[in-house]
Amino acid sequence: MEEKKDILNTGLRGITIASTKISDVDGAAGKLVYRGYLAKDLAGKVSFEEVTYLLLYEELPDEEELKQFAAALAQERDIPKQIRSLMANSPKDALPMDVLQSAVAILAQYDPDIRNNTREAADRMAIRLVAKLATVVAYWDRIRNGKAVIPPNPDLNHAANFLYMLNGQIPDPEMTNYFDVCLVLHAEHSFNASTFAAREVASTRAHMYAAVAAGVGSLSGSLHGGANTRVMQMLLEIGTVDKVEDYVRNILESGRVIMGLGHAVYQTDDPRAHILAPMSKALGERLGEPKWYQMSEVLEQKGKEAFKAKKGRDIYVNVDFYSASLYYYMGIPVDLFTPVFAISRVAGWTAHVLEEQFAGAAPKPALYRPESDYVGEYCGPDECAFIPIDER
Repeated sequence: MEEKKDILNTGLRGITIASTKISDVDGAAGKLVYRGYLAKDLAGKVSFEEVTYLLLYEELPDEEELKQFAAALAQERDIPKQIRSLMANSPKDALPMDVLQSAVAILAQYDPDIRNNTREAADRMAIRLVAKLATVVAYWDRIRNGKAVIPPNPDLNHAANFLYMLNGQIPDPEMTNYFDVCLVLHAEHSFNASTFAAREVASTRAHMYAAVAAGVGSLSGSLHGGANTRVMQMLLEIGTVDKVEDYVRNILESGRVIMGLGHAVYQTDDPRAHILAPMSKALGERLGEPKWYQMSEVLEQKGKEAFKAKKGRDIYVNVDFYSASLYYYMGIPVDLFTPVFAISRVAGWTAHVLEEQFAGAAPKPALYRPESDYVGEYCGPDECAFIPIDER
């Protein structure tokens, strides 16, 4: 019993839940691995479509496989008109993640494979989800702003098509490449909270839409997916570079945290942050508005120095820190930062659902059923005696 109590209320940190071949996070070394490949080696060299293929099918595609896979994704991008109608009748101030989660659940009703429990059917569902989540997010932003939705453009890759559906302009190659790198870097991150949620639901043999809807719900929580939104809100609150140092001091003196610094796993800088930072700098300079990157750079430096002085230990930058300014430069609304996270991470979620339910020759993982430690002592050491309502 004492050994069990030692792990209670730790958020399962350090507890191995299941085995996986999909990805690994080495927090001490600052490494993120997708099926044997370092994510930093893939970023900028392969497309989001290639990484999605890798996550789903365990290997990088050749040219013909990529062509067919990209075409399958493009073909599945649009969503049923009934879902567009439901979105049009939703409150315009609805939270984007709530709209996305409900859309995922409703999409299940229109999937012809929903009662087919084969791996082939699950593969098709995965492709549909990866293709359609980006459309849901882009459509919702236009609908809530009173604009006509822009249908997907099958001639554009996944990154360019999302930005096109969002603002009506085909992005240039540099912008497309930057956003594609963002999608690659957010596609997978081992057993994080939302992936665990998706796998737990998948372990019940629920269909893929139910599992992905659970992942979206988990990601909507402020402790998981909303960090880059709060980083950008922080930058907007600070306003100018010369106010950063005072902000850092006030934050730490009040016992609060600097958003974007610190991570549950990494004991060094998040390797993804070092890829995103130069892109934020370059895009800020190109747009003639470098201050958001400059503020981030100074905030990282001053925040690390102040934290070290106050706590006597180092703190490290995470992926959300520089993705915030980068997305802002791209014209993505701040409250869409987390949904944009989701349209990338759905690649990882669906890969994990496939692994959870179709583990090949290996035994399928068991239904997730953790235990709890009951601490209720309502009637002393004995059970409570029932008292009828007219005697209470």
